[in-house]
Amino acid sequence: MSEVTNPVLPGLNQPAPDFEAKTTYGVKKLSDYKGKWLVLFSHPADFTPVCTTEFMAFAKYHPQFQELNCELLGLSIDSYYSHVAWVRNIKEKFGVEIPFPIIEDLSMKVANAYGMIQPGASDTSAVRSTYIIDDKGILRAMVYYPMTNGRSIPEFLRLIKALQTSDKHSVATPEGWEPGDKVIVPPPADADAAEAREGEGYECVDWYFCKKELDV
Repeated sequence: MSEVTNPVLPGLNQPAPDFEAKTTYGVKKLSDYKGKWLVLFSHPADFTPVCTTEFMAFAKYHPQFQELNCELLGLSIDSYYSHVAWVRNIKEKFGVEIPFPIIEDLSMKVANAYGMIQPGASDTSAVRSTYIIDDKGILRAMVYYPMTNGRSIPEFLRLIKALQTSDKHSVATPEGWEPGDKVIVPPPADADAAEAREGEGYECVDWYFCKKELDV
């Protein structure tokens, strides 16, 4: 019985693994996206139905990602020529243009650096992994889906908005948070701060759980 090698995953809040790769929009490097947020996402293979629905959804929401200063970059372990043929097929059959690059990763160099290969699913195909990288090149979130089930693209938009809000205002966001909802105030750092918390004007259930309206 062959030994299963667990993938090496990059670390959250650490610099995202660097890369330089051929794409459908020319050679792309991680440094090309400095100053912008980036959603790097993998899919198992070109010309597959679930992946096609995901790519069309990413294309649909592409303008909303750009409004958040965020770009999209796809990847699969297929050739540049396969990517081009698939993109042309999506335009011909579904009337949808794919407005973002797709990485050719036949060597699996990028896929391995990001832990996109999951031996329990496949040794030669990337699973549906999604990485949110901030404008400083720091990996902020990773989400993995199985090959059989497509992602919800609006969730990544929501998550980017939440991350950017946390960065700007030094707050946390509760489950399902959307812009306009109340945010969570960081818990007190010590006993004295906990004692003072209830008099600070927040909406508190208890000393450790307080919300507030966000000043925008």
